[in-house]
Amino acid sequence: MKDINDIIVIGAGTAGLTCAIYGLRAGKSVLVLEEKMYGGQIVNTPSVENYPGYKNISGFEFANNLYEQAKALGMEYRNEKVTGIKTCSEKNGLRAVVTEKETYETRAVVIATGAKNRMLGLEREKELTGKGVSYCATCDGAFFKGRAAAVVGGGNTALEDALFLSNYCSKVYVIHRREEFRGDKSDVDKLKTKENVELVLNSTVEELLGENTLNGVNVRNVNDNTLTKLSVDGLFVAVGQVPDNESFREAVKLDDKGYIVAGEDCRTGTDGIFAAGDCRTKGVRQLVTAAGDGAVAGLEASKV
Repeated sequence: MKDINDIIVIGAGTAGLTCAIYGLRAGKSVLVLEEKMYGGQIVNTPSVENYPGYKNISGFEFANNLYEQAKALGMEYRNEKVTGIKTCSEKNGLRAVVTEKETYETRAVVIATGAKNRMLGLEREKELTGKGVSYCATCDGAFFKGRAAAVVGGGNTALEDALFLSNYCSKVYVIHRREEFRGDKSDVDKLKTKENVELVLNSTVEELLGENTLNGVNVRNVNDNTLTKLSVDGLFVAVGQVPDNESFREAVKLDDKGYIVAGEDCRTGTDGIFAAGDCRTKGVRQLVTAAGDGAVAGLEASKV
């Protein structure tokens, strides 16, 4: 058992690191626990153009700036997977954050675990992941240089992935189940100017083709039910995210989709536990709202 922390932040994405900065600036001791690498999913974005104050910055640089700022203020950072949160009833309501390596006591906990990529749920999807199926175009796109690929999704991530891949691939299909995209119109307009990009609208991916590696997909038109084969070596899935909150089900209330129930004050309904960023119930999940949540949660947690 370590010394008592004022605040423990679970997750080192934009919300978590911003929370740490605000907690530290309030004079609190802050420990940040992160299962993987700091920065969250934004590190895979080559160009951030919608964050106030930055005309253009890479996701990695943005995340690294946050991390270095928090470290300079005195953040303690550990790479450990959190497995649960418990109440130390004999110690005036202190919380115990349990990881695979250690148990840490704290006065306040901020859950900022974000969300993970949603799968299509197709047969052999897991089997072909890394063998043609990917959830990160900026990570794997270069492997498909000169070859055909498809992107599935209708939001900003899908549009950004398609634009990125259009610089490498001979052909990029953008498969979306509706007629209109949910993402920014400016990105849609850019895609329409690309000669090697084809929009496949009102369509869903029905089947993954290929034995040991992906070599195509069958796509069904939702209007006339026709089936079309697209010969592609890569399929990049960008159909949204799902929260990773199962470890906290006993500590906080989750909604029917697995998000932590918390309002704009980031309070969960459980004293001393807050939720910030994409892991909580909210209408808009963007980089700027994650930072906003982090600031609010850091200040609220500092009051405990």
